This record gives sequence, structure tokens and C-alpha cells, in this order.
Amino acid sequence: MRRVISTLAGAVALALASAPGWAQDKVIKFGFAEDFTKVYTFVTSEYNQGQRDYLALINERGGINGHRIEATVVDTGNEPQRGIEAYERFKAEGAVLVDFLSTPVSRAVVPRALQDGINVLTMFHGRSDAADGETFPTVFPAGALYWSQAAVILKYISDQEGGNLKGKKIAFVGIDSPFGKEPLPVFEAVRDKEGFELQTFFYPSPGNEQSSTWTAVRRYRPDWVVIWGAGGGQTVSLRDAVRNGIKLDRLLSVIWLSETDTQIVGNDAAKGVLRFEGVAYGRDNPVIKAILEEVYAKGKGAGDEKNVGSSYYNIGVASMAIVVEGVRNALEKQGEPLTAEKLKKGLEEIKNFTAEGLLPPLTITAQDHQGGGYGRISQWDGSKWVPKTDWIAAYQDIVMDLVKKTAAEFKKQ
Repeated sequence: MRRVISTLAGAVALALASAPGWAQDKVIKFGFAEDFTKVYTFVTSEYNQGQRDYLALINERGGINGHRIEATVVDTGNEPQRGIEAYERFKAEGAVLVDFLSTPVSRAVVPRALQDGINVLTMFHGRSDAADGETFPTVFPAGALYWSQAAVILKYISDQEGGNLKGKKIAFVGIDSPFGKEPLPVFEAVRDKEGFELQTFFYPSPGNEQSSTWTAVRRYRPDWVVIWGAGGGQTVSLRDAVRNGIKLDRLLSVIWLSETDTQIVGNDAAKGVLRFEGVAYGRDNPVIKAILEEVYAKGKGAGDEKNVGSSYYNIGVASMAIVVEGVRNALEKQGEPLTAEKLKKGLEEIKNFTAEGLLPPLTITAQDHQGGGYGRISQWDGSKWVPKTDWIAAYQDIVMDLVKKTAAEFKKQ
């Protein structure tokens, strides 16, 4: 097995040995096989830090119904085979849930996990059709699919245009990859419904050079621009949009645009850019405050304290808040010991869960593992992300039609 980054239990279990109500023989195991070294480096460290810090918070408070949590963290380098190796190890160790934060790796593991009945968390990555809980019973996106993100972005544009998109020109600028092209069916379906003009502009992976793409965008003279990339490619897109005179209050991004990107471009230069937001940003949330007070104040944080409250850190926190809620449901309603099957049912009993405002209202059912497809649009004001809308969902009829269609194709295969 490839190198293990860390084991959460090793970091906190000794400190919790005498915690009130603590049962040493009650352990819940998760496995995090994530990419720390190759493709997803722009997000993984902060995301995983948020995951471990939230679990440390839960353990500091005595665990879940007397159960402590152990999470083994492994680097996959975004290689599917390494992800499969890690998954097999986690399975042998009794993990009831795994997370890969990598679309290629999660896609490679999903068939095995479905056969084994082990839960896979695919928040903001992986297969969009995994929202179909009947076809993918142990796969949980547990947040807005890329299709739902596209729908919320288009709803925002429509609202700014007074509900009338007829004749408007929207430029879609994305990385030339399956991820970059994934939202196109939603854009095309809404175009056909609302009557706007759609032009696509794709740049080659990894996105370091986009100058010719943005020259073409400028010549197109769009009313709105949507950028769909991740990591360094998003920084380049934002920089080139600024250079080409694109109005940033009319430029919207998929979820993968962070304050790191705006800092590279220039906080003032990036002022006005918009993005989809699936998890609240910043340190104002009670859960984030609790992590600072109960984990970092005790010197037990999993990383640099300056990351606490960042966009990607908070997504990691939210991912574990959802899973812990599922564990709590499972133990309270189905009893001990916790199994993967019980956790599945516990996750499917989550109703209007917000993690004290960190998330939009999340309701997961046996049929819908997405949870409603909610998100909001936020804007960079030069120093922070400011919400421009409430939590909303949009065009879910179109989204769920796509989910059912592609899930049916997966079944056939």
C-alpha cells in the first residue's frame, strides 16, 4: 500500500481516552484516499484538513453515542489503481465509508463499492447520475451535482435579466475534458427552453494557456460568461477574462474558484467575479468557531490554522458534518453495531440538515442522494466572498431527467 498521510485516530485518540462516556471498544472507521500530489492539489489539503478537524471536534466532544471515529488518509496521486488498492485496504479494516475527492478514482471504485455495499461520498465530484439512489444505493453526492450547479448559475443570470433570456448571448469557457463538458446538456436544455444563444469555448488541459480562447470570447461579445475549470486553469481563466475586458459581475464560475485564485490574479483586479457556492465561506459559522475554540485552541488541528474558514476547508468540514449526521441517525434509530448498511439508511434519513447554516437545507432519500440540488451565487468584493442570493435550486426537472437517463445507461452496462 502507498504511503499513509496520517491516521486521525493516532492524532486524537490518546487525548480522548478519559473523555466522559468514552467507550474504547466502539470505533467507527472511514477511509480517505485522496490526491495530495498531482491533479487535485489545489483543493485536497484544505478539504482534508477540514474533514479531520471536524472529526477531531466530534471526538473531543465524546464521539457519537460513545463511538470514536478513526479516519485513515492515503495519497492516491489521482491514480485509479492506487485508489482501488486503498479501497481494498479500507474494506479489510472495516471502513463503513470512503471518500476519494477524485472523479477518475471514484468512478473506478464505485462498481466495487456497489457490490460490497460500502458507502462512497462523492461531494462535488464523481458521477452526477449517482444522485439516483436506486441505481447507486451506496454512492452519496450529498450536494449539488455539476448539473445542478449549472442550473443555479443559469437561474441567477435569468433573474438578472428580469426572467427573460431570449436573445441573450452566453459564452461557456471550459477545460477540454469530460469534466469541462459535463454541464453542457443542462446549458443546452435550458437554452432550448429559454431561447438564449450559447457559444462554447474550450481550452486544452491543463489550462495554462488560454489567450487565444479569450480573444475569441472577446470577439463574440457575450452578455454573460461562465467558466468551468479547476485549479490553475481557473486562475488563468480569471486573469485572461480581466485582460480581455470581460465584466466580472457578468462572469460566473463553477464551485472551483477560491480566494486563492483571486489573490493570484489580484484581490482588487478580481473584484466582482461570481461563483456557485455549495457551502458557506468564512469563520462566522458556529461549527467553524467551535473548531477554532475546541480543536485549534488545544493544539490539535490537522493543519495550518490560517486555512480554517477557507472555501475548500469548509467544504471538507461540511462533508463530515453530513456523514456524522448519518451516523447519528443510524445509531439512534437502528442501534449498534454500526454497519455500512445502517449508515446508508442513516444518510437517507437526513432531513433539512444545514450544519448550523454551513450548508443549504439538505434532504437525502433512498431515491435522491443529491439532497435537493441547492446552492447560491456569491461575489468577490476584494477581500471576501459575499452571498448574492439565498440558497436556491433550479431546473431540477431537467437535472433529474438527465440523472434518470444516464443512470439507466449505467444499469445496462
